[in-house]
Amino acid sequence: MQMTTRDVLLEMDQEEEDDDDGDIVLDNLEQTAVSSFGALESQPDFRTPEFRKRRAYESNLICDGLHLEATRSILDDKLVFVKVHAPWEVLCTYAEIMHIKLPLKPNDLKTRSSAFDNFSWFTKVLQVDESIIKPEQEFFTAPFEKNRMNDFYIQDRDTFFNPATRSRIVYFILSRIMYQVRDNVKKFGINKLVSSGIYKAAFPLHDCNFSHKSEDLSCPSERYLLYREWAHPRSIYKKQPLDLIRKYYGEKIGIYFAWLGYYTQMLLLAAVVGVACFLYGYFNQDNCTWSKEVCHPDIGGKIIMCPQCDQHCSFWNLNITCESSKKLCIFDSFGTLVFAVFMGIWVTLFLEFWKRRQAELEYEWDTVELQQEEQPRPEYEAQCTHVVINEITQEQERVPFTTWGKCVRITLCASAVLFWILLIIASVIGIIVYRLSVFIVFSTKLPETLNGTDSIQKYLTPQTATSITASLISFVIIMILNIIYEKVAIMITNFELPRTQTDYENSLTMKMFLFQFVNYYSSCFYIAFFKGKFVGYPGDPVYWLGKYRNEECDPGGCLLELTTQLTIIMGGKAIWNNIQEVLLPWVKNLIGRCRTVSRAEKITPRWEQDYHLQLMGKLGLFYEYLEMIIQFGFVTLFVASFPLAPLLALVNNILEIRVDAWKMTTQYRRMVPEKAQDIGAWQPIMQGIAILAVVTNAMIIAFTSDMIPRLVYYWSFSVPPYGNHTHYTMEGYINSTLSIFKVSDFKNQSKGNPDPKVVIPTTCRYRDFRNPPGHEQQYKHNIYYWHVIAAKLAFIIVMEHLIYSVKFFVSYAIPDVSKTTKSKIRREKYLTQKLLRENHLKDMTKNMGVIAKRMVEVVDNNLRPKSE
Repeated sequence: MQMTTRDVLLEMDQEEEDDDDGDIVLDNLEQTAVSSFGALESQPDFRTPEFRKRRAYESNLICDGLHLEATRSILDDKLVFVKVHAPWEVLCTYAEIMHIKLPLKPNDLKTRSSAFDNFSWFTKVLQVDESIIKPEQEFFTAPFEKNRMNDFYIQDRDTFFNPATRSRIVYFILSRIMYQVRDNVKKFGINKLVSSGIYKAAFPLHDCNFSHKSEDLSCPSERYLLYREWAHPRSIYKKQPLDLIRKYYGEKIGIYFAWLGYYTQMLLLAAVVGVACFLYGYFNQDNCTWSKEVCHPDIGGKIIMCPQCDQHCSFWNLNITCESSKKLCIFDSFGTLVFAVFMGIWVTLFLEFWKRRQAELEYEWDTVELQQEEQPRPEYEAQCTHVVINEITQEQERVPFTTWGKCVRITLCASAVLFWILLIIASVIGIIVYRLSVFIVFSTKLPETLNGTDSIQKYLTPQTATSITASLISFVIIMILNIIYEKVAIMITNFELPRTQTDYENSLTMKMFLFQFVNYYSSCFYIAFFKGKFVGYPGDPVYWLGKYRNEECDPGGCLLELTTQLTIIMGGKAIWNNIQEVLLPWVKNLIGRCRTVSRAEKITPRWEQDYHLQLMGKLGLFYEYLEMIIQFGFVTLFVASFPLAPLLALVNNILEIRVDAWKMTTQYRRMVPEKAQDIGAWQPIMQGIAILAVVTNAMIIAFTSDMIPRLVYYWSFSVPPYGNHTHYTMEGYINSTLSIFKVSDFKNQSKGNPDPKVVIPTTCRYRDFRNPPGHEQQYKHNIYYWHVIAAKLAFIIVMEHLIYSVKFFVSYAIPDVSKTTKSKIRREKYLTQKLLRENHLKDMTKNMGVIAKRMVEVVDNNLRPKSE
C-alpha cells in the first residue's frame, strides 16, 4: 500500500490504555469519530491524562476538517499509527491563510540562451536524464485566494498542491491545534505532544521505497528517482536535480543543496589555482637557496644552535631540520603570496555570484515575496503567563516574562556562553603547556631512542614530534568539547526562549558558530600569530606562568607547523563527520531492521518502514550548514599556509553532497518541508569570515612565513652597505638571520644540558635579529630587525588595501540580482496583475450584466399596468 494521499503520520503508544477500547476508538475513528469520542467521555476515570489530551487533540483535528485513519502496528500491538489527510477544502483554506503562491498560468517567457549552449554535447553528460526526471513546468504564480479559484491553473486537484506543500499545510495545522486549557493558558501543537511522549513521532511519509518504484501507477515515485539520479554513487558526477529536491523536501532543504553545490563548483577554480601554486613550490624546492644552506654540511652542519629549553635540552646542529626546511620551501614560496591574493578575490566572487544565483532560485521557486508571517513557537506560547499592553495595538497580550526577566535571561545566557569560551581558551593553554613540557621529554629521550636510525631521526625531530602529538591531542579535545557544547548551546537557547523558529535558529547559530570558531581556530591562531613571537633570547627567555619557557619556532618559522595543524584538523574533522553522518544511522537502521524482521513475516507497510528510520530533527540542516561554514573558514582564513586546502574541501564536498543525499533518501524519515528565501544568518557570517580572511592571510605571510625577511635580505642586506655580495642573491641568508649568543652569558636556570660526549661551544646561534656579544648594544635588536618590521607592516597595509579595493569594486560591479532575473520578476508581476485584473473585470462585467438585466426586469414589472 503506497501512502501517496496521506500527508502526515502520527505514531503513538497504546501501552498505558486498555487495548480493546483503543481498538474501538481508532478503528472507527474515520467513520464515527464524534460518537466514539462522546462515548469515551463518559468514562474519564478509566483514561490517563495523556489519553484525554490525545483524544481532545484528535477531536479538534477532525473538527478542523482533517481526515484521520488509524491502524495498529503489524510488528507491535501496542503501537497505533494515525494517518492524517487534508481534503481539498482544507488545503484551499489554509493555502490562503499561509499566503502560498500557486500556479495561475504556464510561464511563456523565453529564457535567455546560455553561453554554454555551444557545449551542450559536453554538459549533457553532467545533466540529469530528462527522460527519467522530467523538467518542472514553469508557471506564473500568485498568493492563493479561494474566491478567485477559477483564476488559478487547476488541471488536476490531486496534483495542484505538490507533496511538499500538502505536508507543510498539514503540519501548520497540527502545530496550532489546541489539546488542553489550563489556568486560562491554551496548550497546543504536535511538537509539545511528541516531546511529552503523548505521541512517539509525527512525520510525513515517503512516497515509496528508495530501491524500487511504487506499484501504484498514480504514485510519482519521487524518492526512488532522487535515490537513482542524485544519491546513488554512480551519479556523483551529475548535477543535482534541484527542482525535484525542492518539490519533495521543500525550499529550505533545496536552497541548502543549491548553496552547497554552488560552493563546490566555485571550489574547483580555487583548487586548480591552489594545486598550481603547490606544484610551483614543489618543483622549485631544489632552487631554494636558504634550504640548501641549512642542509649543507659545511654551513648548516657547522652551525650550532642554542638549547630551546632549560637544563634538559642540549646544543644541536641546524642541519637536523634539513627535511623540514625542504618541505617548507614548498609552502613558503612566491606562489603562496599569489594564492593568498587570489583567494581574497575568489571569496568575494563566490559570495557575489551566489547572491545572483540565490536571486534566480527565489524567482524560480516563488520565494521573492515570501508573505509567510511566522507564528510563535509552541514552547514560547506555553510560557506566556504575563499580560502586557502592546504599544502598537494598545491591546492586551501575553508574554512569557517581563522586561526585567528578559534581561536576566539574556545575562545568564551570555555568561554561560562566555564561560564555555573561556573553557576553550583554558584548553588551548593546556595544549601550550603540553607542548612546552613534552618538548623537553622529546629533546632528551628521542635522540636515545632513535640512536643509529638516522633515516628516521632526520624526519622525526623533537619539534616535529611535539607538533604532531599536540595537533592530535588538540583535535581530540576539540571534538569532545564540540559534542558537549552542542547540548549546552541547545539548553541555553531553550532557556533564552526565542519567540519564533527563525529567532531560535539565529540565536543558536550565533552561539554555536562563536563557540566553534574559538574551538576550531584558536590553536591555529596561536601557532600563526603567537608561537615563537615572544621568546626573548637565550640569556633572558620569556616564561609562561613564571615556570614554562615559551616555545620557539623552527629556524624556518612556524608555517610548516601551521600547515600540519590544518591538515590534521581538516582531515580528522572530515573523517569524524562521515562516521557520524553515515555509519551511525546505517548501523542503527540495520539493528532496527534485524529486530523487525525477526518478529514479522508479513509485508511491512510504508508507515512502519518510515517509523523505523532515523529522525533528522529540526536542527539537522543547521548542523550541515555549520559543518560547511567551519570548513569555509579553514579554506579562507589560513589558506596562505596550505594551498591544498581548497582541494581537500572540494573532494570532501563532492562526497558530502552525495552522502547527505543518501542519508536523507535512505536512512532518515522525510523532513517536514519548510519555505526559505535564502540561507539565513549564514550569509553575513560568511561575509564576516571573508573580511577577516584578508587580514589573517596578510599577517600569516608577514609574521608566520619567512617571505618578508627573505625579500628584505635580497634587496637590502645581500649587497653593500649591509652585505658583502656584489649582486642581489640569497646566499648567506641563513647566517644573517641567526643571531650569536655567548655560552658564558647563560643564566643558571636557562643553561642547557650539554652532551658529555660533545665539546661545549663558546657561542651558539638562535633565531632572531639581535646584535652579537661585545657590541655596545649587545643582544638588542639590530637594524635588520627594524627593516623587517617596517617591511612587514607596509606589506600588510598594501595587501589589505589592494584586496579590499578589488573586493569593493567587484561587489559594486556585480549586482545582487541579474538584469535577466529582474526583468523576469517585473514581467511576471505585470502579467500576473494583468491576468487577475482581466479576470476580475470579466467577473464584474458579467455580474453587472446580470444586475442590469434584473433591473430592467424590475422596471418592466413596475411599469406594466396592474391587473384589477
